[in-house]
Amino acid sequence: MHTSILHIDAENMDEQIDAAAELLRSGQVVAFPTETVYGLGASALDPEAVKRIFSAKGRPADNPLIVHIADPADAAAIAEVPASAGMLMEAFWPGPLTLVLRKYDNIPSIVTAGLSTVAVRMPAHPVALSLIRSAGLPIAAPSAHRSGRPSPTSAAHVAEDMEGRIPLILDGGPCRVGIESTVLDVSERPFCLLRPGDVTVDNLEDILGEPIHIPEAVLAALGEGQTPRSPGLKHTHYAPRAPLTVVMGTPAHTAAYIRDQIQAYAGAGRRLGILAASETADQYDGARVIALGSRCAPREMAHALFSALRQMDAWGVDAILAEGIAPRGEGLAFMNRLLRAAGFVTVDADTGAGV
Repeated sequence: MHTSILHIDAENMDEQIDAAAELLRSGQVVAFPTETVYGLGASALDPEAVKRIFSAKGRPADNPLIVHIADPADAAAIAEVPASAGMLMEAFWPGPLTLVLRKYDNIPSIVTAGLSTVAVRMPAHPVALSLIRSAGLPIAAPSAHRSGRPSPTSAAHVAEDMEGRIPLILDGGPCRVGIESTVLDVSERPFCLLRPGDVTVDNLEDILGEPIHIPEAVLAALGEGQTPRSPGLKHTHYAPRAPLTVVMGTPAHTAAYIRDQIQAYAGAGRRLGILAASETADQYDGARVIALGSRCAPREMAHALFSALRQMDAWGVDAILAEGIAPRGEGLAFMNRLLRAAGFVTVDADTGAGV
C-alpha cells in the first residue's frame, strides 16, 4: 500500500476533506491533525474499520480508543451524558479534554476494549472537525504512530511510522498543544483523572466545584492484570529508540549529575542526548542537547517533548538523560509523558539513588 500525504489547502479544503471522508465511510483509516497530536481515524461504528487501526499501529487490543465528535450534542447518541459532563463540555469543548462516559450499545466493544464506558472528545482543529462532519460518523482515533513510539505532532512524524500502512495522511501543519488530551472519567464519583493534559486538574475542579481523584497510575505503571480505562496507561508509550533516564532533584544537583555522565559517556566513546530546561541547557557541552523550554513553562516543555524524542532518534544517540520537573499543576502532564517514555527509569541526583 502506498500512503498519500495530502497537504491541506484552505482554498480546496472542502474537496480534500470530502475525499478523506469517503475513505472513512468505506471502512478505511485516515490520519488527520488535531490540536493535540495527529490521530489515526476510522469509523467508530464499524468494528472491521477499527480493527484496521489496531493493525496499522500494532496496538494491543486491551487499549481503549477515543471517539471524536464534531458537536457536543453528538455525545448523547453514543453515551450517557450526566450534568457534570455537560458543564465540562461547555467550558472546554472544542478542546483537549476527553470525557469517559457510560457507553451505548452502538459503540462496538473493540473501541472500548470491552469496557462499559467510552472516551469521547471534540477536537479544536478545523481539519478534524470538518472531517468528522463530512464523514457523518463518530471517528475512533488513537494517536497516529506505531504503538509505543513518541506521538506524532506533524504529518512527517506520521509518515515515519505509517508509510505503507494506511492510505492517506491529511497534513494540517504542526499541532498546537503537542501532547494528548486530558482524560477525565465522569462515569462515576469520585471523578477520576486517567491522563493529564493541557486542561489541568485545577481547571477541571474550578468548573466542577469538587475534588478530582488522581490515581497512582498517572505517574506509575499499572500492575499486572489491571485493565486500562484510558489510552496511555498500561503499555509502553512514547519511547525513543535509545534508553531514556529521567534525572530528578534540585536543578544544581541535576546539572552536576548530567555533566558527570556526559564525561563518562564521552570517555567510553558513546553518544549521549540531553533533554533539558532552557535554564540549564547551555551547561551540557559534549552532548546532543535539546532545550525543551523553561521550568516555569511546563506547557512549553510538553509541547516540545515528542518532537525532541524523535530528533534524538534521528541523531542516533546511545542513551538519553532528561531533566525532570515537579509533577504538579501544568507539570503533571509533562512528567506523565516523560516518565512513560523512560519506562519509569529515574535517578535522584540529590541522593544518587536510581529506580
